[in-house]
Amino acid sequence: METGTVRTLVHEAPASGEIEAPPTSPHARAALHTAAAERLAAEGVWEQAYDHLHAAVRLLQGVSAHDELDRLRREHAEAREQSRRDSLTASYNRRYLDERLAALLSEVELRSGLCLALVDIDHFKLVNDTHGHLFGDRVLQAMVSELDAALPEAAFCARYGGEEFALVLPGRDLAQAVEISEQARERIARFDWSELHTDLRVTVSIGVAHAAGRIADVERLIGEADLLLYTAKAAGRNAVAYRAARGGRVRLAGAAGARRSIPQPVRTTG
Repeated sequence: METGTVRTLVHEAPASGEIEAPPTSPHARAALHTAAAERLAAEGVWEQAYDHLHAAVRLLQGVSAHDELDRLRREHAEAREQSRRDSLTASYNRRYLDERLAALLSEVELRSGLCLALVDIDHFKLVNDTHGHLFGDRVLQAMVSELDAALPEAAFCARYGGEEFALVLPGRDLAQAVEISEQARERIARFDWSELHTDLRVTVSIGVAHAAGRIADVERLIGEADLLLYTAKAAGRNAVAYRAARGGRVRLAGAAGARRSIPQPVRTTG
């Protein structure tokens, strides 16, 4: 049963129509388990991968086998972490963002709720057009460092795409999330960008959406944050936009709240 299972998982079908005898050597069977583990780990099926590693260890029954298990575990852990990261900025990537949001929103209770802030660099195309894409990459890397600088426990930053980033803030109510986002906006506006270029100044616009209770629709939460992000841009950029808990009107945080024209888009979440 064991060897047949391994043959199925590693897709090692015989070349001819004849039934090929399964390997009888413990080392050969352990090798099949290891191959199956590596393939499953590459596909992200971690629990089954570890089961095969344990089977390989039981077959080999030696100190070297445990060393091999530790090595493979480290490699799989590193590969799993790399698969979650954006290669340029080292922040979490869109795949991890979507998976983590779905997991958080599927919880029965979110206590204070879950807030998502979408951050977009203002006029980033002009930065690339003026200084080149390699320079723009350095700006993106510095941006992630500043966004990560003061995130609370359990919160994380992910690259949403291009020059857009997401701040995921579990267990934070709307007021707390707006404050965290406004602090990030101010920190970026005050940052000494002249270290990259004497004429460089960078600001961001942010949209903050809040989900309370049991809400399982990731797309609607992202859609609301995206709508508020572009509201902040339409209101003059370098601002944090959010929807007031009472009345649902869109407001801008901090000094930007005194601006005369603040668009009022239709809500996309329930």
